[in-house]
Amino acid sequence: MVQHAHEMGYETTCNLMAISTVAETEIDQALEELAQTDVGTDKQVGIHAHNNQQLAFANTIEVIILGCNRADAAMAGLGRGAGNCPMELLLGFLRNPKFKLRPILKLLQEHMLKLRETVEWGPLVPYNLTGQLNRHPRASMQWRATEERDNFVSFYDQLMSDV
Repeated sequence: MVQHAHEMGYETTCNLMAISTVAETEIDQALEELAQTDVGTDKQVGIHAHNNQQLAFANTIEVIILGCNRADAAMAGLGRGAGNCPMELLLGFLRNPKFKLRPILKLLQEHMLKLRETVEWGPLVPYNLTGQLNRHPRASMQWRATEERDNFVSFYDQLMSDV
């Protein structure tokens, strides 16, 4: 499908998702097949890490060290569910003089703190549990919408009964 879109003149990308649920040999095979296509030449490699186990920043750093040249991040880690790699941490890690941290901190202070009062994201036990169990965070999102939202034991029991 990506090859077809490429042949039609579109700029194409390929996102490998939920790779924690796939055997490493299958990932290697998929990458080898992609490399053999026109889409597979002169690739840039990127990451979009979710923070279900509070590892989005660590995982982003690791892939940068391994040669990734596209890193996705969001202010204060804003993102669905547990959120994403926090931009302010990534910029601090990169230590590139063209990135100014002070305006980022001002944005966090003046806008993101207020947003946190109305939008929920970040480190919450239900997201941690789905991350540990290698499950999609939709179960956490659905649980957080119920009156039992903070009954972590019941949520854990529900997750374990589905196994």
